[in-house]
Amino acid sequence: MEKKLKKELNKILAGIAVFFLMLIVDKTGICPVIFENKLYSFILYLIPYLMSGYPVVKKALLGIKNRQPMDESLLMTIATAGAFVTGENSEAVAVMVFYQVGEWFQKYAVGKSRRSISHLMEIVPEEAHVEREDGTVETIDPDEVEVGDVLIIRAGDKIPVDGEVLSGESLVNTAALTGESVPRSVRKGDQIISGCINGDGLLKVKATKAFEDSTVTKILELVENASEKKSKTENFITRFARVYTPIVVYSAIALALVPSLITHDPATWFYRACTFLVVSCPCALVISIPLSFFGGIGAASASGVLIKGSNYLELLAKLNTVVSDKTGTLTKGNFKVTGVETAAGVDRAEVLKAAALAEGMSNHPIAKSIREELSEELPELTLNTNLVTDVDNVTGRGLVTTAEGKKIYIGNDKLMDSIGVTYAGVNDPSATVSYVAVSEGEGVRYLGAILIKDEIKPEAKEAIREMKNAGVESIVMLTGDRKEVGEAVGKELGVDRIFAELLPQDKVSKVEELIGALDMKGHKDGKAELAFIGDGINDAPVLARADIGIAMGSIGSDAAIDAADVVIMDDDLRKIPVTIRIARRTVSIAMQNITFALIVKLVVLILGALGIANMWAAVFGDVGVSVICILNSMRLLKRQKT
Repeated sequence: MEKKLKKELNKILAGIAVFFLMLIVDKTGICPVIFENKLYSFILYLIPYLMSGYPVVKKALLGIKNRQPMDESLLMTIATAGAFVTGENSEAVAVMVFYQVGEWFQKYAVGKSRRSISHLMEIVPEEAHVEREDGTVETIDPDEVEVGDVLIIRAGDKIPVDGEVLSGESLVNTAALTGESVPRSVRKGDQIISGCINGDGLLKVKATKAFEDSTVTKILELVENASEKKSKTENFITRFARVYTPIVVYSAIALALVPSLITHDPATWFYRACTFLVVSCPCALVISIPLSFFGGIGAASASGVLIKGSNYLELLAKLNTVVSDKTGTLTKGNFKVTGVETAAGVDRAEVLKAAALAEGMSNHPIAKSIREELSEELPELTLNTNLVTDVDNVTGRGLVTTAEGKKIYIGNDKLMDSIGVTYAGVNDPSATVSYVAVSEGEGVRYLGAILIKDEIKPEAKEAIREMKNAGVESIVMLTGDRKEVGEAVGKELGVDRIFAELLPQDKVSKVEELIGALDMKGHKDGKAELAFIGDGINDAPVLARADIGIAMGSIGSDAAIDAADVVIMDDDLRKIPVTIRIARRTVSIAMQNITFALIVKLVVLILGALGIANMWAAVFGDVGVSVICILNSMRLLKRQKT
């Protein structure tokens, strides 16, 4: 607990102790000489009143002085002053003391909620160790690090800026950024991001970004700005409180004056007006609603999901359609040989060697995957690309490579048909098939076929299933791949609709078309929203166009942090349904608080105006309701651990 909160609590507790002592003496008649005297009783009760309520009275007077009087402090001050005037001294003190208890509880809850995302603030590095040209190491502030500087990262150090590992090997703790407890292994050539904590190894890192452009700075800016983007519910409550408070004050004045003129009993109606003021304080709504959304953002951040504002949390709760890119989002984005089919009398290694030699000079992902497969199968083999004397790229078919006086043919079925070789066709729509043949004398001999696939992420299928379980009605996949590949992947994952062979600009148009379809069906205008999931780099325009842009695996990606509304700090798709559930739970709790507070307050208001409820009931209608709503909101913070 903060020292300031502790100090405030001690003052409130002291005031409560004095108040209850006086209340016991007063009600038991131990000292009738003092408490039967109205002046002495007033002076004594004023002591615990000011011990607890002085800040409230001061705030109300400052509000009047600054011509901004209409807030809950004014309501409490007028109500308690009225109770003193009518001789209800104990009730006046009770209202102020318990109001301050409620206020303290609110501050405590907000502090706890803020601490729920404070782990993100702990990622800020305090210093950087820079190795100079003469071999000396200088300790400087991270914002003084320049691109190209060589940094020494010792065991336990926070990475000050984004960079590339020059030497060393270590396990890096990324938990503060991703929520992932398993450390990430880094070695020479790997990219490393700021804000992570180095394990036991010593690393030399070349700075690739300045501090202000590094991941840690981008994330902190995102978190600091999140509170500025309020949900519609929060904005409504803020506007409601501004209008509501003046109405309540004028209604209380009317309740005190109008019936008094008719019944000629001003004391009774003045007391009822004070009760009316106490119960009508909007504290329960003003604090518990923002607290609910702040708790939701904290719960998401604990899972390694950054939400840029409570408005996006509210949109996630109404999610109807999720549109996802395929490559790099649902799949790993790296091609891998998944099978080799050989002709009679040909072994697997011969097919791979011929294909790797033919593709030896190519940087195409398929060529790389073939070479990687060969090196895994025959690690002792060194591929000599100097043997290649000619490479002919046959557009739309493949390659014809000349090596050691022989021609190697690698490509699709059209290339095989064009050279007239007999081959065994492969029917696997989810794979890219590269057929391999080699010239032999006057003819061509078919060697076999290599099947290459972009691997589906192991958690993708589960994530899609969980999104549907979380209430998402439609999952759509967009891809630039062939229709057959897209449909095969989509069928395996269980998506509802697939759109293939799309260019980047086509993806934006398709998202706009889907949003338009939701409009036509009447799902929009608060009833449903569309989210797009992408890798945050090539998909930045689509992320910006969707109702909610969700960027995956975006550590170190400026484009993702800038374009997306929700940033998943690692590649785990399963965090999306978790975030949707958090969003729906958050909005549900906010609605529960609004409904409960308004119903209880309305009932006590009516009973108070009729003289059935006294000021003690009004205290429950204000402070009791506030505390219950705050406790309800804090359930989100407890859910973070699970």
